[in-house]
Amino acid sequence: MPITSFAEFAQRVDYSLLDGLKADPQASGDGRDHQPRQVFSGHYVPVTPTPLPAPEFVAHSSALFQELGLGEALAHDEYFLRLFSGDINVATGSMRPYGWATGYALSIYGSEYIQQCPFGTGNGYGDGRAISVFEGLFNGRRWELQLKGGGPTPYCRGADGRAVLRSSVREFLAQEFMHALGVPTSRSLTLYVSGAETVRRPWYAPGSQSFDPDILVNNPAAITTRVAPSFLRVGQLELFARRVRRQAHPEALNELRMIVAHLIERNYRQEIDPALPFSEQVVRLAGLFRARLIGLVAHWMRVGYCQGNFNSDNCAAGGYTLDYGPFGFCELFDPSFQPWTGGGEHFSFFNQPQAAEANYQMFWAALRPLLAGNNEALARLDQIREGFAAAMQQELEAMWASKLGLASYNANLVNELLELMLKSQADYTIFFRRLSDIPATIAEQLSALKLSFYEPSSEVLDRQWSGWLQRWRALIGDLQATSAAMQRMNPAVTWREWLIAPAYEQAARGDYTLIQELQGLFSHPYRSPAAELATTYDRLKPREFFNAGGVSHYSCSS
Repeated sequence: MPITSFAEFAQRVDYSLLDGLKADPQASGDGRDHQPRQVFSGHYVPVTPTPLPAPEFVAHSSALFQELGLGEALAHDEYFLRLFSGDINVATGSMRPYGWATGYALSIYGSEYIQQCPFGTGNGYGDGRAISVFEGLFNGRRWELQLKGGGPTPYCRGADGRAVLRSSVREFLAQEFMHALGVPTSRSLTLYVSGAETVRRPWYAPGSQSFDPDILVNNPAAITTRVAPSFLRVGQLELFARRVRRQAHPEALNELRMIVAHLIERNYRQEIDPALPFSEQVVRLAGLFRARLIGLVAHWMRVGYCQGNFNSDNCAAGGYTLDYGPFGFCELFDPSFQPWTGGGEHFSFFNQPQAAEANYQMFWAALRPLLAGNNEALARLDQIREGFAAAMQQELEAMWASKLGLASYNANLVNELLELMLKSQADYTIFFRRLSDIPATIAEQLSALKLSFYEPSSEVLDRQWSGWLQRWRALIGDLQATSAAMQRMNPAVTWREWLIAPAYEQAARGDYTLIQELQGLFSHPYRSPAAELATTYDRLKPREFFNAGGVSHYSCSS
């Protein structure tokens, strides 16, 4: 039977993190810990969220509610709404009357940074506006529920700890869309908005083509609840390993060991036998995380997703997509696509494998102190690290083969295809979906592919495309079976920022109909949309949105 009351929901609580790890010894006992400060030790800080005044329901994920065994009406339950709009005073039964925030380190492409820390030490960097409020067991699985925009924590670095409705709508929709695409990801539970509180952020004027935000706007404050098996990040392990190297305090090595053991328990226990020596568990963890991270990035490339800011602090140690701030989906095919104005080309679409390897480097380095003196285990750990690039390449080759319906990877065919897509200025999603249809003749297929081109073709390009199609079709075998397999790999719809912006703009006026429409569309992304939806969502990006601030590029003013 589904959970229909808040009291039943509260009974599912089970705090493995709070019970198994160490709180910051300098934290307040009641969670009233909202001012920026340094945190020197411990795995988490108890902190109470700041409730949204006059919270209103915007959306919930029916799919996730069903997976968790929650009744649909629970999203509108008074106490449920209050908890997930930041009022933890409703805690009942075994629930704690506070949530928790965690610290982590930052590295960018393998270089350690502390400049973002207001204290210049790295001890003030962590969850500035993300507060976990519940951890429990649902249908035999452990989930952590975390408020995004729940108010300031000791890691807020002087900010207000809030999230605007715009970014909350984006995160809410994107997480469930990625799940429906088959990409490992954190999930969206609920989205609530304040009917009384607004926050001021830099953003873009209507019609602006400015690279950076050019105005300040007021936007309703909102809280989206994201859900994951854990929110442990590579940056967290990195933080504790840094403290070990610096001999920051006597318990530094033990705290690193504790958080790695907790990661194994939360995210890898089904694959790692607890009876194994801890050193063996660590080595196996390294291999399993490498496989998950590599598979994740291949999925991103397959569906056209660009993380935008794939630092170690945005890299989930469980191997799934975590941060949905500076992200986007490639429309006009461009290997250097990067939607976030702060990201640079090093975090662009086709550079994601290299960014992942840099994050894995930090993960590997964080594990090494746990194997000190065990030369055999260290050698195996180093071998796993050294094999990252080759394993990544193998996974990407398998991905390209699956997108093209090939039994094996063909480098010449793939490279020629990518060059032709660039010459024709092809839309990434529309192109591969049209290619997946595989009509009877090459002429018919080329005609369909031209619907994905942002520029008219030429006779020269047509001949090149016809030659490529002939070589490709000679390799794929049964057309009907290949078409069906390709359609399972190549989505029929994608995230298009110019179609998302009207949803959050209307939501700011209290109209959530477009959010609901996008939820329905994104729940079945491999299904061709109905004709009335296809005219809106299955089309090329209009020219007026190219170089448009807030649509083609945007800051992380969220």
